Amino acid sequence: MNEPARSLTPQALPLLEADVLKTFIGIAESGSFTRTAAQVYRSTGAVSMQIKRLEETIGRSLFVREARRVQLTPDGEVLLGYARRLLKLNEEAVSHFLIPALSGKVRFGTPNDIGTRVLPSVLSMFARIHPAVMVEVYVGRSVDLVAKLDAGELDLTLIETGNENLDQSRGEIIHTEDLVWAGRDGGLAVQRSPLPLALANPGCAWRRAALDALDRSGRAYRIAYTCEQCAGQEATMIADLAVAPFPRSLIRPPLKCLGEEHGLLPLGQYHIKLLRGGNSDDTIEALAAQLMQAFSGQH
Repeated sequence: MNEPARSLTPQALPLLEADVLKTFIGIAESGSFTRTAAQVYRSTGAVSMQIKRLEETIGRSLFVREARRVQLTPDGEVLLGYARRLLKLNEEAVSHFLIPALSGKVRFGTPNDIGTRVLPSVLSMFARIHPAVMVEVYVGRSVDLVAKLDAGELDLTLIETGNENLDQSRGEIIHTEDLVWAGRDGGLAVQRSPLPLALANPGCAWRRAALDALDRSGRAYRIAYTCEQCAGQEATMIADLAVAPFPRSLIRPPLKCLGEEHGLLPLGQYHIKLLRGGNSDDTIEALAAQLMQAFSGQH
């Protein structure tokens, strides 16, 4: 499409509609017009027309249609960044006027690996919408966070399911993803026998899933490193000293996913839950809603 730029005065520049940008983001993240159409409750044809009008508006092609999925063009990648920022700014503006002013304090708990993944963006957005609310953050093991919640020391906490010491019926699942094997890209640790592992302490759901999979496959292993913080496991993998079970969303270079081609069985999925304490007010529920929204946007 790449037409010459049209000469437009600032007053004549077209406006990008929020609904169209949401559709565009959905297709970019899912790689499918059909799946996105179902999510926005429109027909595939209607979604295609939205994207066609968007391409005509900015004078650029946004997607390359392939056999099984669609890919962003370079111009589409640029627009994706703008679209996300525009929708976030729109949300902030509307929230400023429509969400009641809140004040007070929320005591919030999170395991370390979850906190590093979503907490910066959640706290940043929450502070902009509710500047008068103070958030106290506690980072620790899921079992310790639940104990604090039950003792009335926390209002909300995130936990990872599968921990042997926790009641699995409690809480609301707000995120599900694959737990996978990880190691250094091109590393030798995965080839060693017995297989060196970096794990959390006994009771951890990731640890149990990893050991169960290795026992089923009959592969010899040794627990070479233990650390409660996922940063410690990550460090041993980067140093090519061990492999470890890790959420897929946390794997980034120089680490890579390891699979059956390395003699490692799948580990299945794991879940993140949100648990509430005995207290409940608008301030607590506002942070809970922000957390759920943050995880619903992860893919």
